Amino acid sequence: MSAGTDLLIDAFGRVRETVEEVVTGLGPEELAASPGGGNPVGWLVWHLTRVQDDHLADAAGTEQVWTAQGWAHRFGLTLPASDTGYGHSRREVAAVRDLTARQLLGYHDAVCAVTLRFVEGLQVKDLTQVIDRSWDPPVTLATRLISVVSDDLQHVGQAAYARGLLGG
Repeated sequence: MSAGTDLLIDAFGRVRETVEEVVTGLGPEELAASPGGGNPVGWLVWHLTRVQDDHLADAAGTEQVWTAQGWAHRFGLTLPASDTGYGHSRREVAAVRDLTARQLLGYHDAVCAVTLRFVEGLQVKDLTQVIDRSWDPPVTLATRLISVVSDDLQHVGQAAYARGLLGG
């Protein structure tokens, strides 16, 4: 491992710790509530985990945990299995409901475990590899991983704020 991968491991671990703090003790109604009209805690945690799962699976060339480990079936959402929540309307956000803290944390833990195994196996040269040429400039693996960390931290922060508005 390198300093770069050590930092990534720490960052993904911090997201995981905050996810646990945010969802623990909340029931399905609280997870689906929209305090202040914002996105619900449950949707935010589901979305940040779906994005991490989607982007890491793409970078690693593997199937997403969501489908490979049966989480899509366990959640029982009416959305397509490929849906990550990106660009969801209010109606689509509301469709991500009847979730439990146990489901959200279980799925996030599974995605985090796969993420950490992937990152632990990286070499410095892997981080500089271009993995997406559809952007200008092209996206390296390091850029993609930092993008996922940034997105995760923003959404878990929103979830923590929303939980605070719930009084928890």
